Amino acid sequence: MSDRGGIFAGEDPFVIAQSWLKEAEASEINDPNAIALASVDAEGMPNVRMVLLKEIEAHGAGQGAFVFYTNYESVKGREISAAGKAAFVMHWKSLHRQVRVRGHVTREDGPQADAYFASRSLKSRLGAWASKQSQPLSGRAALVAEVAKVTAQHGPNPARPPHWGGFRITPVEIEFWADGAFRLHDRFRWTRADAGSSWSVARLNP
Repeated sequence: MSDRGGIFAGEDPFVIAQSWLKEAEASEINDPNAIALASVDAEGMPNVRMVLLKEIEAHGAGQGAFVFYTNYESVKGREISAAGKAAFVMHWKSLHRQVRVRGHVTREDGPQADAYFASRSLKSRLGAWASKQSQPLSGRAALVAEVAKVTAQHGPNPARPPHWGGFRITPVEIEFWADGAFRLHDRFRWTRADAGSSWSVARLNP
């Protein structure tokens, strides 16, 4: 197999993803951890939006997950919870690389979510309490008023709201793509039947 972009058949895909993200952090101007997250509604109609990936977990032996945080009552939160599955793509224009992930989703709403919420700025924490994400809003003044209300209620150190937390995507498919000359790109797809299975790696046509 080609070693283009640090992809080797015997490597841990989560370690590769961590390495690529680390390189992107040095070259991308804004939000190197941005991902285009896809979900589907009850009728199978797809949705996609940009969110920030907060952690790539690598537990060794090809085990790991991708973690992001959001409002569980938002459209994406409800769709992901209902389907139990999601997909995303992370693209770095400066490096000419992308990573595609598909997998099963579980909530991260324990101490890890509490710790991440506490690390956010106070305004972001109050905003998580104030915003009824994805629901209609009469105007910005109403949102500002709600922020003032929750500030008075929760003070300068608000706890994590019960409707806000993390999602952990445990993949059954990860694809690494690296730009190649004459559009002969390098693509390697890692697949497995479920989270406990071994990975199978295949090189794909560009």
